[in-house]
Amino acid sequence: MFNKLKRAFGFGTCDPKDGTTIVINSEKLERRVALLENGILEEYNIEREGHDNIVGGIFKGRVKNIEPGLKAMFVDIGYEKNAFLHFWDALPAALDSSLEEIEREGRPKKQQRKITSKDIPEIYPIGSEIMVQVTKGPISSKGPRVTTNISLAGRYIVLMPYTDQFGISRKIDDPKERQRLRQIVQKLNVPEGMGIIMRTVAQGQRFRHFVRDLAMLLEQWRAVEEKRDSRPAPVCVYREPDLIERTARDFLTDNVDNIICDNLETTQLMQDIAGKISRRSKRHIQHFQTRNPIFEELGIQKQINEAFQRQVLLPCGGYLVIDETEALIAIDVNTGRNKGSKDLDKTILETNLESAREIARQLRLRNIGGLVVVDFIDMRHRKDQLSVYKMMKDCLKRDKAKTQVLQISPIGLMEMTRQRLNESLRDYVNDHCPYCHGRGRIKSVVTMSVEIQRQIHATLKKYSDTIGDLVIVVNSEVLSRFKNEDASLLMELERQCHGRLLFRSDPSIHREAFAILDARSDSKPLYQVNM
Repeated sequence: MFNKLKRAFGFGTCDPKDGTTIVINSEKLERRVALLENGILEEYNIEREGHDNIVGGIFKGRVKNIEPGLKAMFVDIGYEKNAFLHFWDALPAALDSSLEEIEREGRPKKQQRKITSKDIPEIYPIGSEIMVQVTKGPISSKGPRVTTNISLAGRYIVLMPYTDQFGISRKIDDPKERQRLRQIVQKLNVPEGMGIIMRTVAQGQRFRHFVRDLAMLLEQWRAVEEKRDSRPAPVCVYREPDLIERTARDFLTDNVDNIICDNLETTQLMQDIAGKISRRSKRHIQHFQTRNPIFEELGIQKQINEAFQRQVLLPCGGYLVIDETEALIAIDVNTGRNKGSKDLDKTILETNLESAREIARQLRLRNIGGLVVVDFIDMRHRKDQLSVYKMMKDCLKRDKAKTQVLQISPIGLMEMTRQRLNESLRDYVNDHCPYCHGRGRIKSVVTMSVEIQRQIHATLKKYSDTIGDLVIVVNSEVLSRFKNEDASLLMELERQCHGRLLFRSDPSIHREAFAILDARSDSKPLYQVNM
């Protein structure tokens, strides 16, 4: 407690493994931000030089195509792939269920004509200009997804320039605090036709902080309008700040004890950004000097490496197995070495509860989403299943991505969805393996031996009267199989041939590649695969 007070007033040095710490690794090609809680990695973000992050960006686009069957249109926003705009995302959106709507005094709600999806093609015909915001970046072969419901996020509030709705995050559960924020909403001078949302971090903040935040957002919106009116479509009129600025905006709260960075220039930039928000926050930011890379020094890199593993070990001795596909994440829970107590039900419950906590953490770290199916260890009692469900719901509350969780089904599966804004951490930092082409598997040596022998037999039948010696080019591992285990089978094949079977090893070719050539003219193969 004494150390926290010293740090709050800018005295003493910080211990990165004590309390909540943001660690920033800033290099020329890459910036990384890790959020630690008592030394445990809870959140991880990465941004690379030249990587175009368009999520949150606002564009003036042009409608290129309308697909009534899909109830969607495609919008040119200046990228190779047109953005996908569903008719639902082009309708004026109601406030999210996680927000409480507030009626502003002295501003009666306007009765506007109700717009339906049938009206969208008339409102935005092909060739018309349209203002959109990217809600989901391009993933795999899909282009970005956009909406016409535009918002600008500030430190404590979110400005909605095209709607006059007002709301407060339901995550603020103190009734007195909610009443205080309602009064602040009534006092703020929000321009006609615009609305605001109080973010969760607004809790406990003074009125002047909201005034300053609103002024900054209105200034940003004026700049957006200026670009919108002065440039032809398609054009980007607003881009979300880079990782360092977003960290200062979203993470720098009173709940954070330390902010450390290994780069002096970035540290000073963070201090300048924080100084505009809060002098006390500025004192929390320190330059951390170390001989080793900062993530190695603090044990963060090891935890990041574990986030790429298929198997995740749990402290209790159990483990998770996580498999990613393009649209679905499958997670299997196993007891492993956790023998626990003699009470089997209690052991299973403890393992499942610990798994729920770790699964919520892994989803954030790996930035994976879509449909998630978790196969928990079977529990006999319904109350145990409800305990695991409640644990999962509680642990997902801190996730910035929207999630929806269903109770454990009769066959022991928990289904949930997690919003996907960008590609996963695995896809961001890894390429598909050029050897297995992303399958994670290659054909065994035995399989290749069978396939090659089958093809030799077919070639001998096809060219029985025209060929003599055959040359078979194979991978060196496959040749080793032919020389040993399958030597007698090849001798039988050779008896059917008018010549000899000559095998040539090439260690550089893929295990699944081979070629069959006529020894008299090996320029054109008689048969080849993957050569």
